[in-house]
Amino acid sequence: MAGAITDNRPPAAEGRQGGPLIVTEDAVLLDDLLRLCAAAGARPEVHHGLPERRGSWESAPLVLVGDDAARRVRGAVRRRGVVLVGRDQDDSGVWRRAVEIGADHVLMLPDGEQWLVDRIADVAEGVGRPALTVGVLGGRGGAGASTLACALAVTSAREGRRTLLVDADPLGGGLDVLLGGEATEGLRWPAFAASRGRVGGGALEESLPELHALRVLSWDRGDSVAIPPQAVRAVLAAARRRGGAVVVDLPRRIDEGVAEALAQLDLGVLVVPAELRAIAAAGRVASSVGMVLRDLRVAVRGPYAPGLDDREVARLLGLPLVGEVPAEPPTSDGGMPPGGSARGPLARFCSAFWQRVPVEGGGV
Repeated sequence: MAGAITDNRPPAAEGRQGGPLIVTEDAVLLDDLLRLCAAAGARPEVHHGLPERRGSWESAPLVLVGDDAARRVRGAVRRRGVVLVGRDQDDSGVWRRAVEIGADHVLMLPDGEQWLVDRIADVAEGVGRPALTVGVLGGRGGAGASTLACALAVTSAREGRRTLLVDADPLGGGLDVLLGGEATEGLRWPAFAASRGRVGGGALEESLPELHALRVLSWDRGDSVAIPPQAVRAVLAAARRRGGAVVVDLPRRIDEGVAEALAQLDLGVLVVPAELRAIAAAGRVASSVGMVLRDLRVAVRGPYAPGLDDREVARLLGLPLVGEVPAEPPTSDGGMPPGGSARGPLARFCSAFWQRVPVEGGGV
C-alpha cells in the first residue's frame, strides 16, 4: 500500500545519484530495505536517527524513514523525497506521523515493495524530467511517416540531445534498415518481449544499436511481429526516464501494444498526403488514435490536389498544423539517412519542429 500526501516526483537530477538515506533502528525493517536497495542497484547510507554529518539529510536523493524512527526526525529540515515506511496496515496514526515529518508518501511493506524498488532505482539512475516523446504515424500507407520519424531523430541527435528512435511497426521493414544499420550489433525488440515491471534506462540505452549518434530500437529479421503490451510499457518508460527526446514510429493499426505506446506520448504527428483519399483515411486513423492520445497534430506532404493546401488539410481533419513536410532531394551519398544533411529541407523542417516543441528533459 502506498498513499500520496504531496508531490511524488523526485527532485530533478543530473547524472548518476547516490543511494537513499535509511533511518531506522528496526533490524527486520532494515533488512528488508537493504534487500530492496540491492534489487534496485543502489547502495544506501544507514542511520538510527538524524545523520550527524552536516547536509546528509538534505542532500540524499531519497530518504526512507522507518516508522519506529519518525519521532527522532521531527526536527529535521523539511524536504521533498521523504517516505515513511511501516508494516502495520491497521495503524491509522502513521498518517499523523507522516505529516509531522513532512513525508511525501506513506508506504507499507510488503505490499509496496515494487513501488519502492522502482523509486529507489530511479534515484540511483539519476532520473530527472522525462524525455519529450513524439509519435509519428501515417494517415495512409506510404505517407512517409517512417522517413519523418527517422529525420526527427537524426536531427535531434545532431543538435546534441540524447535521442532514442523506437520502431513500433513490426511490419514496416525495420528502421535500422532505413538508417543503413541493419548489421549493427545491439538488441532488437524480440529481446525485450519478456520484460515486465521496470527496465533500467541506462542498461536499455547501452544495449541498443547506435546509428548516427542516436540509439535505435528496431526489429530483427525473425518471425516475431508482436510484443506484449507489458513489455512495450516497460521499455518505453525506461526510455523516457533517460531524458532528451524519444521518437516513436507507429503503425496505423491500433492493438494493445500500440495503445501502450500511444499512452506514453507527449504528442503525435499524423503525416497526411494532400489528396482526398488520404485525408479520408487519415480521419479514421485520427479518430482511433484520439481515443488514447490527446495531443495529435498533422503534418502535410505534397504534392497538393486541386483546392488543397496544408491549412485546408488540417481544417478538414480538425487537427493543429505542424507544417508542410518537404521532399528530400536525392544525394550522391547513398548512406545518408533521412534528414542527414543539416542544410537539406527535411532537416530544416525537423530543426524548426524541435525549436517549436522544446525538449525539457535532461540528458542532452
